[in-house]
Amino acid sequence: MAARAGLSPRHLTRLFREHLGTTPAGYVEAVRLEAAQTFLANGETVTVTARRTGVGSDESLRRLFLRRLGVTPSAYRSRFHTTAR
Repeated sequence: MAARAGLSPRHLTRLFREHLGTTPAGYVEAVRLEAAQTFLANGETVTVTARRTGVGSDESLRRLFLRRLGVTPSAYRSRFHTTAR
């Protein structure tokens, strides 16, 4: 990311902290979590969601959800899944 922006990794991290209040890795994780929430709410499976968001595996997605939201992806899907009408 830093190379593409023409910055040193350290300077990129400073900019992220200053403007977004997080690190580049934290930002990427938050974007992946937001995408995963959308996929699950739209009825995607946990396995498909993990793959499509780049999280890697069901277990990695589970750990991310538990750490950030305090619920499993399956529980999130059960609670927020909306059916098309």
